[in-house]
Amino acid sequence: MRAKQCKHNSRNMKRSGDSEGEKRRKRRKLLQELGDQKIPFLGPSDQGFQQLWNTSYSGLALRKSCLLPAELHGGVHAALLTLRRKGCFLRDLVRVRERDVFTAVSRVLLGEPGHTYSYLDTRLFAIPWHSTDSGIKGLNCCDPDFRAACKALWELNTFFCSDVPQIKKGDRLTHCTKGEAKVKLGEEGDTESKHSEDSKNSDGGDSETRQSEEGDTESKHSEEWDTESKHSEEGCSNQEAEWENEFKQGSEEAGFSNVKPYKFSVSVGSDQSEEEEECSTSALETMSGTETKHMGLAAQEKPVAELKHSLSDYHIEDEEEEFVIGQGCSKSSPPISNIGAANFNVTLLNYMDPSAMSHLKEEPYYGMGKMAVGWHHDENLVSHSPVAVYSYTCHGDKGDSSEGGSAAKSSWRIGLKVAWDIHTPGLILPLESGDCYYMRDDLNSSHQHCVLAGDTARFSSTHRVAECSSGTLTYIQSQCHEALSNLHTDPETGSHSLLALQPTTLQHCEEIHNEVEFEWLRQYWFQGQRYARFCSWWTGPMENLEKDWKLMETMTMLFLATVEEEGQAAEGRREMAEILLSALTDRHQQRQTWRERCHSSLAQTLPPEEAPVDRPFWGVDDPSMPLPFDLADIINRVESLIWRM
Repeated sequence: MRAKQCKHNSRNMKRSGDSEGEKRRKRRKLLQELGDQKIPFLGPSDQGFQQLWNTSYSGLALRKSCLLPAELHGGVHAALLTLRRKGCFLRDLVRVRERDVFTAVSRVLLGEPGHTYSYLDTRLFAIPWHSTDSGIKGLNCCDPDFRAACKALWELNTFFCSDVPQIKKGDRLTHCTKGEAKVKLGEEGDTESKHSEDSKNSDGGDSETRQSEEGDTESKHSEEWDTESKHSEEGCSNQEAEWENEFKQGSEEAGFSNVKPYKFSVSVGSDQSEEEEECSTSALETMSGTETKHMGLAAQEKPVAELKHSLSDYHIEDEEEEFVIGQGCSKSSPPISNIGAANFNVTLLNYMDPSAMSHLKEEPYYGMGKMAVGWHHDENLVSHSPVAVYSYTCHGDKGDSSEGGSAAKSSWRIGLKVAWDIHTPGLILPLESGDCYYMRDDLNSSHQHCVLAGDTARFSSTHRVAECSSGTLTYIQSQCHEALSNLHTDPETGSHSLLALQPTTLQHCEEIHNEVEFEWLRQYWFQGQRYARFCSWWTGPMENLEKDWKLMETMTMLFLATVEEEGQAAEGRREMAEILLSALTDRHQQRQTWRERCHSSLAQTLPPEEAPVDRPFWGVDDPSMPLPFDLADIINRVESLIWRM
C-alpha cells in the first residue's frame, strides 16, 4: 500500500511540475512576442475612454464621494483612523511556493460573527461587526471605541448592500451636482493624470506582497487594493525578482443576507435630469486631466493589435503571482428584496503608506505607473457576486485627511484589463478620497485589476460576498459534533470507546481531526490570536475547539488499538490500517510544516505580541493529554503492521 501511495503522489507531483513548466513556457513566449512594446490603455482624458468602458468594462461602476452621505464618510474615516491608531492593521505572514513571506499591505478582517477568510495558506478570523450597541450576545469583548469603529464599517457595508443592486445595467459613472463635479473632478484631473514618474513616492493602502521588500508578487487571493503584503500580501520579493528576470529575458530574446436598507442610501437609476447628464459629461471630461493623456492608443509606437492573434491564448500574467485575497465567510444582516448576490458578509480593510515602502513595482504591461497591488482576481467569493470598495486617502501615519491638500499630489487609481487578452486596451480610473467603485456581474472573474499608488497613504474597505461553506465557526463546530458523535464516554468510569468501526466512518473522523487542527487551531495560534488584544470574541470558541481536538486525539488512539487488535479480521484490519496510516502521515507532515513556519527566521522578527505560537497541546510535549503519543512512532508501528498482513 505504501508503495502504491508513493507512486500516486509521484504522479501528482509530476503532473503539477508539468503544469508549472507549461505556464512558464507560455508566459515566456508571450513576453518574447511583446518585446519592448507596451499594451495601450485609456484614461478619462483619452478619446474612446467612455466607449471602451461601455463595451469592455461594463461591469465597473463608480460612485463619487459627493454622492455618499457626509455622515457615512465621517463615521468611516473615524473608524479607519481609530483602528489604525490602536494598531489593528498588521502584516500577514503568508505561504507562497512553500516559503513564508510578509504581505506588503497591513490589514484586518471584519465581518459577520464567526466568519473567516483564507488565502495563501493563511486564515483570517473576522472581528465581528458589533452592529448592536449591546455588543455580540452580551459579550464585552472590546472597548467602546473599538466597537463603535466596527459598527461604522458595518453601516458602510449595509449601505453597499442596498446601493449596489440599484446600479442599473449600463450605469458607468454616478453623478455629483454640477458644482461638485467641476470642482472636485477638475482638481483630480489636474493631479491624477500624471505618468508613473509622478507617482514614484506614492503611498499604497494595502498592497500585496509583490510590492513588499520581500516580494512584489501578488497573491492569488488578493484584494483589489491590498498593497502591503497580501500581495505582498500575497507576493514576495523573490518571486518578484524571478518575474523581473523572466520579463527581461523575454524582452531580450524577442529582440450577505438580509440587510436593512441604509437610511442614507441614494438610488441610482436611468432617469437623470439634463443637469445631471451635463455634470456627468463634465466629470468625464475633466477627471484625471492630463494624467493619461500621453499614455493612450496614439502614444503607442507599435500598436499591440498588430501582434499575432494567437497570443490571445496566453495569459499576460503568471497566475501564481496573482494574489486574490481571498475572502472570508459570513452571514449578512437583514435582507433587501432583490438584493441578489450583494449580501456582503465581510470586509477586508487594508492600509498602505507608499512613503514607507522601500520600492513599489512598476506596472509591467501597460506602463501605468507604480503598483500598490499587482494584477489579480479577487478569489474565494460566491460566483459572480459583486465587490464594493471604499477608498480613503490620508497623510501617512498621522492619519490626517488628504482632502483639501496640495493639488500637486498624484491620486490613487485602479487599473483594469481583460484577462487572457492583449488586444483590448486597459482602463485606468482615478480615485478621490471617499470614492467607491463596484465590480459587478462577471467583471472580477473575466478581468483583472490592480491598484496604482498615489502620493498619500490610503485605506480601503473591500466588501465581499465570501464563499463560506467551510469557513465559519458554525461549520467547524458542526464538524466536531459529527466526529465526536462516534465517541462514547462511560458515565461511571469516564472511559472512552468508539461506537462505529466502519472504515468510511473512521476515515471521516480523522479527516475532521486534521481539519480542526490545521485549518483552525494552528491557523489561529499562528496569527489569528494577535487580534485577541483588540477583541477577545474568538478566545472562547477556540478554547472549546481545542477541547474537541483533544477528544479526537483520544479517538485516534482508540482507532490504533482497534487496528492492532489481533482478533479483527485481516482484511478489515488492513483497510483500517491503511486509512489510519494515510491520515497520520498527512498529520505528521503538516505538523512539521507548521512548526517550521512558527520558528522561521521571518516569524522571529515579529514583536512578541504578534509572533506565531507553536502550541504544545499535541504530542508527547503536553502532560495534560490523557494519551500522549509520538506520532512518528505510531506511523512506524502501523506501517510495520501493514507489511506483516
